[in-house]
Amino acid sequence: MDRSRKPLNPAKPWHALLAPLPDDVIVRRQPVGSPEVLATPEGASIAGWEQLTVELSAGIAGLRHVLVVLDATGKPISASDHVLYWSEVSKIGQDADAVSGSAPHAEFYQESIGGRFETDGTFRGTRWQTVGEDYGDGSEPKMDSTPSEPSAADIAGIKALVAEIIRRQQN
Repeated sequence: MDRSRKPLNPAKPWHALLAPLPDDVIVRRQPVGSPEVLATPEGASIAGWEQLTVELSAGIAGLRHVLVVLDATGKPISASDHVLYWSEVSKIGQDADAVSGSAPHAEFYQESIGGRFETDGTFRGTRWQTVGEDYGDGSEPKMDSTPSEPSAADIAGIKALVAEIIRRQQN
């Protein structure tokens, strides 16, 4: 797998990590736990927690998913932004053991940033880059994932995204 492969052109302007969201995006708000979980003694620890979710589809080209978790006071305690790029390709004559002749398969590239907000407002998280191939034959996709520390720009970007989602949800 070519770890340096990265899509050159996102399918949509929002189809990139930490990119601005479309004006008409729908933010879904729901409890973190199901009613059954919340009714248990263990569920009491997450009572009142909610998640704000944005799911955007770029069709066959991929998707973007943003998630913000709020505690019972409405304060953000964790967040993530995840982008998947997907393309169907054919490798003629390559990897003959894994691919029969010119059988199509898919290549994907994912980027994500996720983590928690500390009580002092700092963000503790991880940035992930994953490249992979899926042969569509029922076998496990081949993936190579690399974690790294989010940069200062990444942290500023996730904080801005969280503020934007909360603002939109309140309107």
